[in-house]
Amino acid sequence: MPAGAQQILGNVGAQLGFVPNMFKTLASNPAVLEVVTTLQGTLSRVLDGRTRNSIALAVSQANGCGYCLAMHTHVATEFGGMSDDDIKLARVGSSGDPKRAAAARFAQQVVESRGQVSDTDLAEVRGAGYTDAQILAIVAVAVQFLLTNFINNVNQTDLDIPAVESVDTTVPQ
Repeated sequence: MPAGAQQILGNVGAQLGFVPNMFKTLASNPAVLEVVTTLQGTLSRVLDGRTRNSIALAVSQANGCGYCLAMHTHVATEFGGMSDDDIKLARVGSSGDPKRAAAARFAQQVVESRGQVSDTDLAEVRGAGYTDAQILAIVAVAVQFLLTNFINNVNQTDLDIPAVESVDTTVPQ
């Protein structure tokens, strides 16, 4: 393991209680490991934890990243206080909280449209109470998870936590 990665992996392990396989994979390139962990640390301050977890789950579902779905389910449950129902709703771009549902839905739309969201999409997220600065934060958080989804999908990262079951991706009305 490159020397530059050891301290970062130690920090990840201290935070999560173990070092997930994704980070072990990233350790082969300490610059990429640093980029990912710095991005995660910085973006952990832009929206509340449940909203970030909802975006992580919505984006990971949209990208079909089994590793990320398992990891974000674990984090949302163990550290985010989200219930199984909250997690299932987030995976389909929804939430019991209307504002959080708008963020998750918008993040999924950003991913599915490759950033080419419509005026209606923007009006809906604004109508839920998000400012333009907060919309930028939603996009940045979505892209953060898009990055790790792509890394894990390309790498076919081995699960080191329990897999999650599939969900009906039809958004409840």
